[in-house]
Amino acid sequence: MKRHKFAIKRIIPIMLVCCMIFALCGCKSGNGTDSPTGAVSGQTDNGAAGQIDTDNGSDAASTDESKPQRDPRLANAEPHSDAPDPRLSDAGSDNGQTTPAPAVDRPVTVSAPLPKIEGSSLYVEKVENLPDNFIFGMDSSAVLAEEASGVKYYNFAGEEDDVFKILADNGVNYIRVRVWNNPFDANGNGYGGGNCDINTAVEIGKRATKYGLRLLVDFHYSDFWADPGKQMVPLEWAGMEIEAKSEALYKYTLDCLNKLKDAGVDVGMVQVGNETNGSMCGEKTWMNIQYLMQAGSKATREVFPDALVAVHFANPEKVSSFKDYAKKLDYYAVDYDVFGSSYYPFWHGTLDNLASVLTSIATDYNKKVMVLETSYAYTPLDTDFYGNTISDGGAVTKTYPYTVQGQASSIRSIVDTLVNNTTNAIGICYWEGTWISVGTDSYEANAEKWEKYGSGWATKYAAAYDPKDAGKYYGGCAVDNQAFFDPEGKPLESLKIFNLMRYGNEITPRADALEDVTLYVDLAGKIELPETVNAILTDDSKSAIPVSWNVTEADYNRMYTGGPAKYDVTGEADGMTAHCYVNMIEFNFIDDYSFETGKPGKWVITDIGGADELYIENKPTDSLTGDYHMHFWSSKTSSVKFTMEQTVEGLSAGKYKFGMSIMGGDCGETDIYLYVKINGEIVAKQPMTITSYGNWDTEMIRSFEYDGTSELAVGIYVEAAGAGNGAWGKIDDALLNSVVD
Repeated sequence: MKRHKFAIKRIIPIMLVCCMIFALCGCKSGNGTDSPTGAVSGQTDNGAAGQIDTDNGSDAASTDESKPQRDPRLANAEPHSDAPDPRLSDAGSDNGQTTPAPAVDRPVTVSAPLPKIEGSSLYVEKVENLPDNFIFGMDSSAVLAEEASGVKYYNFAGEEDDVFKILADNGVNYIRVRVWNNPFDANGNGYGGGNCDINTAVEIGKRATKYGLRLLVDFHYSDFWADPGKQMVPLEWAGMEIEAKSEALYKYTLDCLNKLKDAGVDVGMVQVGNETNGSMCGEKTWMNIQYLMQAGSKATREVFPDALVAVHFANPEKVSSFKDYAKKLDYYAVDYDVFGSSYYPFWHGTLDNLASVLTSIATDYNKKVMVLETSYAYTPLDTDFYGNTISDGGAVTKTYPYTVQGQASSIRSIVDTLVNNTTNAIGICYWEGTWISVGTDSYEANAEKWEKYGSGWATKYAAAYDPKDAGKYYGGCAVDNQAFFDPEGKPLESLKIFNLMRYGNEITPRADALEDVTLYVDLAGKIELPETVNAILTDDSKSAIPVSWNVTEADYNRMYTGGPAKYDVTGEADGMTAHCYVNMIEFNFIDDYSFETGKPGKWVITDIGGADELYIENKPTDSLTGDYHMHFWSSKTSSVKFTMEQTVEGLSAGKYKFGMSIMGGDCGETDIYLYVKINGEIVAKQPMTITSYGNWDTEMIRSFEYDGTSELAVGIYVEAAGAGNGAWGKIDDALLNSVVD
């Protein structure tokens, strides 16, 4: 009954209306065209269709070719109606069920650009075709908590100044502020992250408006952080059915926006949800998510009719998911203007992919698009005694050096991509460029301020709401090395990028950083450090320069004997510190060891017995690692008989080991073994067994000598008589490694 309660609540009053009409007017024969007051039409509204699904934001989500299915709660019993959906009550919008009103092309308006800032040391190539009304936004949600913690901000003249004036003077034209419903526990202790409720937003909005900055209001519809990993419902709304929650969200949004309006804040955009990758405010089906978005949009249209309504998603590198979000929004006719994406270049794929996926959405659905969050590091160092999201040596994509110039160049490259390679792109918003260290003395001194003023990402009090994450891992700022101010609040030269992109500042390039070197060395191989490294110039060009490495014989011995490990070898080049990351690995000399290409490739499969099935199979649940493996099956007795081998070329002389894994069943009597061939003759064998599904037998030929010149092949021989439904099996993970004495 729960799945159909909404439909029943609507069907009953509709049936009563139908009965009354029939009673008053009588039944009409034929097609009903003889009377304008005939019976209610049997037409159903296809726009009401919905899909009950849980979208986790992965590429496994329905593709953009798949058609959403009609929500069974509505079935075909729900007639077309021009009345608002009663599930939304006063918050309701009929856009989710009926043909939407014609879209309004709301203009993007910002303050006029300022003249070029002269004398900068940044190298900046002008972004051609950059519109005057392009949004240069800055999320500054934590500013009030920062200032309460004693942080002061300074302009380029060295004078203490209002941070919003500093931002405006350097080309920023929008301020983004997150809004949480109630980021406080029962005793009034803040959860942290700036303790950003609507009162915080009003104060920030007033100061931003004073300096000509428009406000982008980012409703998380949560009491604390909302992102792809969690979309928790506010405590006050917990347990609400979707109709009550939608109405509560509508009234809450309306109240917040009216507070901003009454305070004279210039609201230019409202974001209904934050990184809502398939969930929002505790809801995990798009049928319910769209009602919440509609409610937020409706409130925005009523209070700020000229403001843009934005939706926001993360992970544009997952193309099919992004297209699926846009398709669902269109299918449910959600009323919005801007499809926004987070794009952190160290996590979210290439700029070409970003441009492609946003252009596809913009053209397919006639929407504006925007990067609603991005950032980049100006230093790899931590400045507040609490770790950062990115730093040197991390498993992230480093598109530019972690320098002031690198930070500016990263922003410029994103803006250029949006302006010149992306359809309908209207702007970019940098995330928390004003969130800096609250002190440089000690962790203990900073922690006291984080707890008292909420100037860290989370406080211990957040356990009242989010005990599994924030309540355990609370602490300081994780993006202080990505801000536009140093730990003392002095502005970085990179802040000027928002101004200089409009004009260019192509000064003489200079060396800015050294390109990191990464080596992968087999445990039995030789470490050879390079004689030169690339200096990265401020125009992003590279020039090779000599390097001197700080490494001793003892260091080499430690790397050779330490087993698989990663080492950071430092050196000096042109007065700068160079890094060579030496990865000592057990190198696998097999090509496509886990069959992940989906093709035999260099593997030669020889079917001797005429098996029914013998091929590379894509079935992750049956693979030891990855998605693919070698599969065999045959219903005929004694027909499973084959070899699979690979010829290995370019191998140096030395000792090696070879291994592989197999599992299967119904094989009966078997003869299965690994082998090594040199010049066509088997020189080593290792028997293998098959028992049952999921029980992998991993065997290894632990040592054989190779002279470095002979023909070398490694492989597996499988022969199975078969039993029951026929012999079957899976083979995976072929390993050919050096043996270190």
